[in-house]
Amino acid sequence: MAAAQDSRDELVRGLTEAVGTDDHWLDWFDGDKFQGAGATAAADRLAAANDSTVQGGAQPAVVNGFPGYRVEIQTRYTVGKSIIPGTESRHATAHATAVIEPRCTFAADADPKKPVDLDCHGRIVNIDPGNFHSDDLPDASVLFSVHLAE
Repeated sequence: MAAAQDSRDELVRGLTEAVGTDDHWLDWFDGDKFQGAGATAAADRLAAANDSTVQGGAQPAVVNGFPGYRVEIQTRYTVGKSIIPGTESRHATAHATAVIEPRCTFAADADPKKPVDLDCHGRIVNIDPGNFHSDDLPDASVLFSVHLAE
């Protein structure tokens, strides 16, 4: 989740910079215009907070057309005493895939040089590229959902 959340934040930073300066700023709502440079570091931090380590970094993935990451972790601690013989020294592993799903739609004929109304799952957000301030955007979670896909 942390890797995808980091890339969602990157998307919102890029969108913020693009509105009013780039005629293609609406393309940011496709949800795939991120580089993901901080994804593995974010996954590492979350794993460390849970006494685990990421195995192999955050791997780019696409599920149902939505971009995201697959991350595998291994616990730093062993399974410990168990009713199953021979497992005392084994480490638990798990994997998950989280994706970034755009939550906003807009009119197909929207002009990126004029004010645009975004419908973000029922919440209307008006963006005026000629008079845009970064605080005009709602929280990243309103624009893009991050959720487990596998």
